[in-house]
Amino acid sequence: MGMLKSLEVDYSYDIVEEFLSHYSLMCDILEPLVINLGRTDKYGENIRELFRIYHNIKSAASYMHLEPIVKLATLAEEVCSEARDLVGPANDAFIDWLLLVCDQLNKYKDDLENDADFFSVLEPHIINIPTKLD
Repeated sequence: MGMLKSLEVDYSYDIVEEFLSHYSLMCDILEPLVINLGRTDKYGENIRELFRIYHNIKSAASYMHLEPIVKLATLAEEVCSEARDLVGPANDAFIDWLLLVCDQLNKYKDDLENDADFFSVLEPHIINIPTKLD
């Protein structure tokens, strides 16, 4: 039994479908928000929205006991929390790191949708969090 089937056993079908729908939507809007962090005029609004999305992903995944998603969203939320204090724009290293996070969250989404037995292996470069964000 894969992860999706296991979730459907533990939770009602409606709750699982709502989680997947919202998680998929949040994953879809991450990349444009990240890319626009390079623009001074978009930085403040986008970093606050990214923080909110990562917080929502963390909360929803925590409810569903999806620990790899929780851990990654928590890390991204903490980094974005620090970045909210900056004027911007974000530097290329920070944008590239957030794009790696987006890719990983999308892999996790695919794993769930495809009823994989386990989550994909974490991209090793994600542990290289940039020390300078702007």
